[in-house]
Amino acid sequence: LSLILANVVPFRTIKTPQKEQQEEEVSSMASSSRKKKSAIRQIRSETSQPMSTNEPFLFLVYHKDMYPKGDEKMQAPKQGNGADFNPKAPYRMYHGDRVPGFPQHPHRGFETITATMEGIIDHTDSLKNGGRYGNGDLQWMTAGKGIVHGEMFPLVNEDRPNTLRLFQIWLNLPSRSKMVKPDYIMHWKENIQTVESKDKKAKVTIWAGNLKDKTPQPPPLNSWAKEQKNDVAIWHIVVSPGGKFEIPAAAFGNEINRSLYFVEGSDLTLEGDEQIPPKSRIDVNAGMTLSISVPPSSSSTSEVLMLQGRPIGEPVVQHGPFVMNTQTEIMQAFRDYQRTRFGGWPWPEDAQIFPREKGRFSKKGKKTEYPPGLSKASNGQDSSLDSSTDEKKNTT
Repeated sequence: LSLILANVVPFRTIKTPQKEQQEEEVSSMASSSRKKKSAIRQIRSETSQPMSTNEPFLFLVYHKDMYPKGDEKMQAPKQGNGADFNPKAPYRMYHGDRVPGFPQHPHRGFETITATMEGIIDHTDSLKNGGRYGNGDLQWMTAGKGIVHGEMFPLVNEDRPNTLRLFQIWLNLPSRSKMVKPDYIMHWKENIQTVESKDKKAKVTIWAGNLKDKTPQPPPLNSWAKEQKNDVAIWHIVVSPGGKFEIPAAAFGNEINRSLYFVEGSDLTLEGDEQIPPKSRIDVNAGMTLSISVPPSSSSTSEVLMLQGRPIGEPVVQHGPFVMNTQTEIMQAFRDYQRTRFGGWPWPEDAQIFPREKGRFSKKGKKTEYPPGLSKASNGQDSSLDSSTDEKKNTT
């Protein structure tokens, strides 16, 4: 069990609705000197990973790894040490050995949203599901009562670098949904909605939440985002020099938490005159519109992630890969995992990857789907995904 904890995330303290209220009061005091009617509540530095979040979100990491060319086995030139998170290195191996990534590990009680911009991810899980996605695709997984999954980053390109950029976001589940059946949905890049400014200098990728006349791909059935009143939105906002975008007020106003994360670029201006330092989190009043711009003199494009949603308002107790409402439930999660392994691991390797020639696909149960316009015939060799010979030849 200690190894499981070491392979996921460290212990986090209990956060209750009362503590959230205290944080909000401190934020309001800190922003009292700002001009009246400003949507900005707080600006804070976010120079380390994971970044801090507000309810209903639990966890946020921005992965940016400049992986080199892969070898014949899709491996990196160096060997991982089991826990490679060096922020100063050009790339990290994480918990991988020669292929970077996160070998099999369990989750219970929340959802993971993996939103990619560049690079490839191989997914496998204890329900015998598997897939390869990336370069703009998004996977939304409900861990519910318990699932074991692996997320590996095979270096599929032998002739060019394998740059990886993605966000992993943990979205909490209310107590009534923490023990639902595990599930996941794949949103292919081709189906994900975007909004672009008239001058083409600002573009928003809509991973969740309505924007203008665009309707996003649906979340899993038991997600907190499924209910419209919870107003969950996840947008990736890219603004070029001289560009501007206005974030509309949320449908349910200041009942909703809204945070912006300035993750790429050197210049960002909010409300026309508020200069934002790089690597910052900005908490704002969701009941007000907010303008985002980049000055024409800037030398780089800026990227912002927006997380928005209604607080669940229940106690949060997290230990490693499990997020519940009480310490008793956390202990039960450990007992259940010891006893059942959440269905066991059906793959030949803990760090399972698929053949290089295998393109993007998603197998869920007995059904395999491909991105729009692609088919099994055009997507590399067929694979039954059940410990086949090809899989055994292409594992870490």
